[in-house]
Amino acid sequence: MNKTLISESVPPQAATVPRWSRLLCWESFLLAVTLAVFVANALASPYFLNIWNLSDATFNFTEKAIIVLPMAMLIIAREIDLSVASTIALSSTVMGFCAQAGVDTAGLVCIGLGVGLLCGLFNGLLVTRFNLSSIVITIGTMSLYRGITYILLGDQALNHYPESFAWFGQGYVWGALSFEFARFILLAAQFSFLLHKNNFCSRTYAIGKKPTRAR
Repeated sequence: MNKTLISESVPPQAATVPRWSRLLCWESFLLAVTLAVFVANALASPYFLNIWNLSDATFNFTEKAIIVLPMAMLIIAREIDLSVASTIALSSTVMGFCAQAGVDTAGLVCIGLGVGLLCGLFNGLLVTRFNLSSIVITIGTMSLYRGITYILLGDQALNHYPESFAWFGQGYVWGALSFEFARFILLAAQFSFLLHKNNFCSRTYAIGKKPTRAR
């Protein structure tokens, strides 16, 4: 009897996974492809590895990469937001009108972030309070925010921004390190901490593992 209880209380030992097998994953494949592209381009052009060329290349993806960071949180929680582009359009339109009214750079940054925050808050309230599908809600708000932008902007072009405002998209903080890319590095570190070193991580994963809600 005692032997039976002891044998049942001890869980079976998990099979050990070889360390080398961990390298056979999608992330390792992407890293290998990236390194191969870098090597091929470096051999094809002597200017490819120039620090200023690499810095200029970051302008092509940094803005999108910053947007992807919070989107990853939504996907982990089994949600989605299709109104991101429309939110950006509405935020930039409001910023343009405020710039024409004489608002300085600091105020424009706060206004842009505030409009985006309100749009995201509206999406979140509709999804969480009314138990609605995020894809359905954000399809609707995508059209809503885009429509408001068309109503406000029409056929105008708002380009009277302060000169200092251009630094956020074209400025450098140190040498060839652009402000955009530096901000992305800091944000990526912050999101990495949230996902791996904080209780927010386990809660987000727990939401994503819950059964699909009844619609």
